[in-house]
Amino acid sequence: MVIQSNPSTRFRAVIFDFDGLILDTETPIFRSWEELYEQYGGKLSFSTWEKVIGTVSNELDQFDDLEAQIGHQLDHDVLSPLRRQREDELIAVQAIQPGVQTYLEDARRMGLKVGLASSSPCDWVAGHLARLGVIHYFDCIRARDDVGNVKPDPELYQAVLETLKLHPHQAIVLEDSPIGVTAARAAGLYCVAVPNTLTRQMPLGHANLVLDSLADLPLQELLRKASQNGVPAARMGQI
Repeated sequence: MVIQSNPSTRFRAVIFDFDGLILDTETPIFRSWEELYEQYGGKLSFSTWEKVIGTVSNELDQFDDLEAQIGHQLDHDVLSPLRRQREDELIAVQAIQPGVQTYLEDARRMGLKVGLASSSPCDWVAGHLARLGVIHYFDCIRARDDVGNVKPDPELYQAVLETLKLHPHQAIVLEDSPIGVTAARAAGLYCVAVPNTLTRQMPLGHANLVLDSLADLPLQELLRKASQNGVPAARMGQI
Protein backbone atom coordinates (compact mmCIF):
# COMPACT_ATOMS: atom_id res chain seq x y z
CA MET A 1 0.00 0.00 0.00
CA VAL A 2 1.35 3.44 -0.95
CA ILE A 3 0.82 6.10 1.68
CA GLN A 4 0.12 9.53 0.21
CA SER A 5 1.42 12.65 1.91
CA ASN A 6 -1.42 14.60 3.50
CA PRO A 7 -1.74 18.03 1.85
CA SER A 8 -2.63 19.57 5.23
CA THR A 9 0.75 18.47 6.58
CA ARG A 10 3.39 21.18 6.40
CA PHE A 11 6.28 18.79 6.98
CA ARG A 12 8.59 17.71 4.18
CA ALA A 13 11.22 15.89 6.27
CA VAL A 14 11.71 13.77 9.35
CA ILE A 15 15.00 14.17 11.22
CA PHE A 16 16.12 11.41 13.57
CA ASP A 17 18.50 11.43 16.48
CA PHE A 18 20.58 8.24 16.62
CA ASP A 19 21.79 7.10 20.05
CA GLY A 20 18.81 6.09 22.18
CA LEU A 21 16.28 6.85 19.44
CA ILE A 22 17.14 4.49 16.58
CA LEU A 23 19.32 2.15 18.62
CA ASP A 24 19.48 2.12 22.40
CA THR A 25 23.24 2.47 22.74
CA GLU A 26 22.84 4.66 25.82
CA THR A 27 21.72 1.93 28.22
CA PRO A 28 24.61 -0.43 27.25
CA ILE A 29 27.16 2.37 27.60
CA PHE A 30 25.80 3.26 31.03
CA ARG A 31 25.75 -0.39 32.04
CA SER A 32 29.38 -0.96 30.95
CA TRP A 33 30.49 1.92 33.16
CA GLU A 34 28.21 0.82 35.99
CA GLU A 35 29.83 -2.64 35.93
CA LEU A 36 33.31 -1.09 36.05
CA TYR A 37 32.35 1.05 39.03
CA GLU A 38 30.92 -2.00 40.80
CA GLN A 39 34.05 -4.03 40.06
CA TYR A 40 36.15 -1.54 42.03
CA GLY A 41 33.66 -0.79 44.79
CA GLY A 42 32.27 2.47 43.41
CA LYS A 43 28.78 3.48 42.38
CA LEU A 44 27.81 5.33 39.21
CA SER A 45 24.83 7.54 40.02
CA PHE A 46 22.30 8.36 37.34
CA SER A 47 22.45 12.03 38.36
CA THR A 48 26.12 12.01 37.33
CA TRP A 49 25.54 10.12 34.10
CA GLU A 50 22.50 12.03 32.83
CA LYS A 51 24.63 15.13 32.22
CA VAL A 52 26.33 13.44 29.25
CA ILE A 53 23.29 11.78 27.63
CA GLY A 54 22.71 13.31 24.22
CA THR A 55 26.03 15.11 23.92
CA VAL A 56 29.79 14.41 23.91
CA SER A 57 31.08 12.47 26.90
CA ASN A 58 34.65 12.26 28.18
CA GLU A 59 35.64 8.96 29.72
CA LEU A 60 38.31 10.73 31.78
CA ASP A 61 35.50 12.37 33.73
CA GLN A 62 34.12 8.93 34.60
CA PHE A 63 37.52 7.64 35.65
CA ASP A 64 38.05 10.77 37.77
CA ASP A 65 34.70 10.22 39.47
CA LEU A 66 35.39 6.54 40.16
CA GLU A 67 38.93 7.19 41.42
CA ALA A 68 37.64 9.92 43.74
CA GLN A 69 35.22 7.39 45.22
CA ILE A 70 37.73 4.59 45.76
CA GLY A 71 40.72 6.76 46.70
CA HIS A 72 43.32 5.54 44.22
CA GLN A 73 44.16 5.70 40.53
CA LEU A 74 43.34 3.00 38.00
CA ASP A 75 45.17 1.87 34.88
CA HIS A 76 43.18 3.58 32.14
CA ASP A 77 45.21 1.95 29.36
CA VAL A 78 44.08 -1.48 30.54
CA LEU A 79 40.54 -0.74 31.70
CA SER A 80 39.40 1.57 28.90
CA PRO A 81 39.62 -1.04 26.10
CA LEU A 82 38.01 -3.66 28.32
CA ARG A 83 35.11 -1.36 29.13
CA ARG A 84 34.64 -0.48 25.45
CA GLN A 85 34.67 -4.18 24.59
CA ARG A 86 31.93 -4.77 27.13
CA GLU A 87 29.99 -1.80 25.71
CA ASP A 88 30.26 -3.28 22.21
CA GLU A 89 29.03 -6.67 23.46
CA LEU A 90 25.97 -5.11 25.07
CA ILE A 91 25.15 -2.95 22.04
CA ALA A 92 25.54 -5.88 19.63
CA VAL A 93 22.47 -7.60 21.09
CA GLN A 94 20.27 -4.49 20.87
CA ALA A 95 17.60 -4.45 18.17
CA ILE A 96 16.43 -1.35 16.35
CA GLN A 97 13.99 0.56 18.54
CA PRO A 98 10.26 -0.22 18.12
CA GLY A 99 8.57 1.65 15.30
CA VAL A 100 11.77 3.04 13.74
CA GLN A 101 11.84 0.70 10.75
CA THR A 102 8.18 1.42 9.99
CA TYR A 103 8.73 5.18 10.27
CA LEU A 104 11.63 4.98 7.82
CA GLU A 105 9.60 2.93 5.36
CA ASP A 106 6.57 5.20 5.66
CA ALA A 107 8.67 8.35 5.22
CA ARG A 108 10.03 6.90 1.99
CA ARG A 109 6.51 6.00 0.76
CA MET A 110 5.25 9.49 1.63
CA GLY A 111 8.05 11.14 -0.32
CA LEU A 112 9.54 12.78 2.76
CA LYS A 113 13.22 13.55 3.14
CA VAL A 114 14.93 11.69 5.98
CA GLY A 115 17.77 13.25 7.93
CA LEU A 116 19.84 12.33 10.97
CA ALA A 117 21.59 14.59 13.50
CA SER A 118 23.89 12.96 16.06
CA SER A 119 26.50 14.16 18.53
CA SER A 120 28.35 10.85 18.04
CA PRO A 121 31.18 10.40 15.50
CA CYS A 122 30.22 9.78 11.86
CA ASP A 123 31.82 6.34 11.69
CA TRP A 124 29.95 5.22 14.83
CA VAL A 125 26.60 6.30 13.43
CA ALA A 126 27.17 5.07 9.87
CA GLY A 127 28.55 1.73 11.06
CA HIS A 128 25.52 0.96 13.18
CA LEU A 129 23.06 2.16 10.52
CA ALA A 130 24.74 -0.12 7.98
CA ARG A 131 24.70 -3.04 10.43
CA LEU A 132 20.98 -2.50 11.05
CA GLY A 133 20.35 -2.35 7.31
CA VAL A 134 18.74 1.11 7.33
CA ILE A 135 21.47 3.50 6.17
CA HIS A 136 19.97 3.72 2.68
CA TYR A 137 16.87 5.46 4.03
CA PHE A 138 18.80 8.61 4.96
CA ASP A 139 19.16 11.54 2.59
CA CYS A 140 21.43 13.39 4.98
CA ILE A 141 23.54 12.35 7.99
CA ARG A 142 25.29 14.98 10.09
CA ALA A 143 27.35 13.98 13.11
CA ARG A 144 30.06 15.27 15.45
CA ASP A 145 32.68 15.43 12.71
CA ASP A 146 30.58 17.79 10.59
CA VAL A 147 30.07 20.67 13.01
CA GLY A 148 31.90 22.86 15.47
CA ASN A 149 29.34 22.42 18.25
CA VAL A 150 27.23 19.41 19.18
CA LYS A 151 23.93 19.29 21.06
CA PRO A 152 22.52 21.17 22.95
CA ASP A 153 23.77 23.66 20.35
CA PRO A 154 21.39 23.71 17.35
CA GLU A 155 24.22 23.50 14.78
CA LEU A 156 23.69 19.82 13.92
CA TYR A 157 20.03 20.38 13.12
CA GLN A 158 20.82 23.55 11.20
CA ALA A 159 23.34 21.60 9.13
CA VAL A 160 20.73 18.97 8.23
CA LEU A 161 18.22 21.64 7.25
CA GLU A 162 20.80 23.39 5.10
CA THR A 163 21.70 20.17 3.28
CA LEU A 164 18.05 19.27 2.70
CA LYS A 165 17.31 22.87 1.63
CA LEU A 166 14.43 23.19 4.06
CA HIS A 167 13.17 25.79 6.52
CA PRO A 168 12.71 24.79 10.18
CA HIS A 169 8.90 24.73 9.94
CA GLN A 170 9.15 22.07 7.20
CA ALA A 171 10.80 19.37 9.33
CA ILE A 172 9.89 17.36 12.42
CA VAL A 173 12.49 15.94 14.80
CA LEU A 174 12.47 12.69 16.77
CA GLU A 175 14.65 12.83 19.89
CA ASP A 176 15.11 10.85 23.08
CA SER A 177 17.01 13.16 25.47
CA PRO A 178 16.47 16.58 27.06
CA ILE A 179 19.72 17.87 25.51
CA GLY A 180 18.58 16.73 22.07
CA VAL A 181 15.16 18.31 22.50
CA THR A 182 16.81 21.59 23.52
CA ALA A 183 18.96 21.52 20.38
CA ALA A 184 15.99 20.83 18.11
CA ARG A 185 13.83 23.54 19.67
CA ALA A 186 16.70 26.05 19.52
CA ALA A 187 16.87 25.34 15.77
CA GLY A 188 13.16 26.24 15.50
CA LEU A 189 12.01 22.67 14.90
CA TYR A 190 8.91 20.80 16.08
CA CYS A 191 10.32 18.08 18.33
CA VAL A 192 8.80 14.78 19.43
CA ALA A 193 10.50 13.10 22.38
CA VAL A 194 10.57 9.29 22.41
CA PRO A 195 12.47 8.33 25.57
CA ASN A 196 14.33 5.08 26.11
CA THR A 197 14.93 3.19 29.37
CA LEU A 198 17.37 5.80 30.67
CA THR A 199 15.92 9.03 29.34
CA ARG A 200 12.44 8.10 30.56
CA GLN A 201 13.77 9.21 33.96
CA MET A 202 14.65 12.69 32.65
CA PRO A 203 12.55 15.85 32.11
CA LEU A 204 11.20 16.10 28.54
CA GLY A 205 8.46 18.67 29.06
CA HIS A 206 10.07 21.13 26.64
CA ALA A 207 9.33 18.78 23.71
CA ASN A 208 6.23 19.57 21.67
CA LEU A 209 5.00 16.01 22.15
CA VAL A 210 6.17 12.96 24.10
CA LEU A 211 5.51 9.38 22.94
CA ASP A 212 6.28 6.19 24.83
CA SER A 213 7.27 4.55 21.54
CA LEU A 214 7.16 5.28 17.81
CA ALA A 215 5.14 2.08 17.57
CA ASP A 216 2.31 3.86 19.41
CA LEU A 217 1.51 6.37 16.65
CA PRO A 218 1.90 5.93 12.87
CA LEU A 219 4.02 8.56 11.14
CA GLN A 220 1.14 9.91 9.07
CA GLU A 221 -0.95 10.37 12.23
CA LEU A 222 1.97 12.07 13.98
CA LEU A 223 2.48 14.52 11.11
CA ARG A 224 -1.23 15.32 10.99
CA LYS A 225 -1.37 15.82 14.74
CA ALA A 226 1.71 18.03 14.72
CA SER A 227 0.43 20.11 11.80
CA GLN A 228 -3.01 20.68 13.31
CA ASN A 229 -2.16 21.05 16.98
CA GLY A 230 1.46 22.10 17.18
CA VAL A 231 2.78 25.60 17.68
CA PRO A 232 4.26 26.77 14.34
CA ALA A 233 8.00 26.29 14.50
CA ALA A 234 8.59 29.85 13.27
CA ARG A 235 7.13 31.14 16.55
CA MET A 236 9.23 28.95 18.83
CA GLY A 237 11.83 30.61 20.99
CA GLN A 238 14.90 28.99 22.40
CA ILE A 239 14.42 26.93 25.51
